[in-house]
Amino acid sequence: MPEKTQKTSTEWSQAQVYGLALICLVVGVAVGYLLRGSSPLPASPAPVARQAGQAPPSAGGAAGNAQVTPEQLKHMADKQAEPVLAQLAATPNDPALLAQAGNIYFDTQQFKDAVNYYNRALQRDPNNSNVRTDMATAYWYLGDPDRAIAEFDRVLKKEPNKPNALFNRGIVRWQGKMDIKGAVADWEALLKADPQYPQRSAVEQLIAQAKQHANIKPGEKASKPAM
Repeated sequence: MPEKTQKTSTEWSQAQVYGLALICLVVGVAVGYLLRGSSPLPASPAPVARQAGQAPPSAGGAAGNAQVTPEQLKHMADKQAEPVLAQLAATPNDPALLAQAGNIYFDTQQFKDAVNYYNRALQRDPNNSNVRTDMATAYWYLGDPDRAIAEFDRVLKKEPNKPNALFNRGIVRWQGKMDIKGAVADWEALLKADPQYPQRSAVEQLIAQAKQHANIKPGEKASKPAM
């Protein structure tokens, strides 16, 4: 029986990849509950605490004693994306594959790479509102609330009642611009358009929390986190 080849320190076992995937799932909950345009609604979201300009939370803080470096997360993202990138090598202009690659990098917190693939997908399919919503959200996590809002605006100009775009733009208006009036307007529009919205109670809580900062003018910072 052939002797097993010893793995080098740069190679990852399947167990390691699965382990990091679980950590990333936990991190995804910790980051907040902005929604990807094509993703299912979360079962039990928790308020976003990230402020504009801050980096997304690290994986180590969200998974107990497990310390996952940015390099490890990037490596995992690249490994997950390998099959899609292989298909893109043959069909580099396929918007569905480009969006799929963007989703992989988004879900592993590689937001710069995600934006790159989403941009390429939108060059071929500019009317894909899910991809543009996802790209807008990625811009928020990159610390660019203005670009995020601009992209959400483009989505909502064509689809005024798109739930994830309304939900996420409200978060960015509140957390990124301290635009309480705009945020509340987005969330109220969402609930009006969809009275049976699955996360209605969470949206109502956000409205109540945001209104606690109603005396703060747009562009000003709150004396305490808006949570």
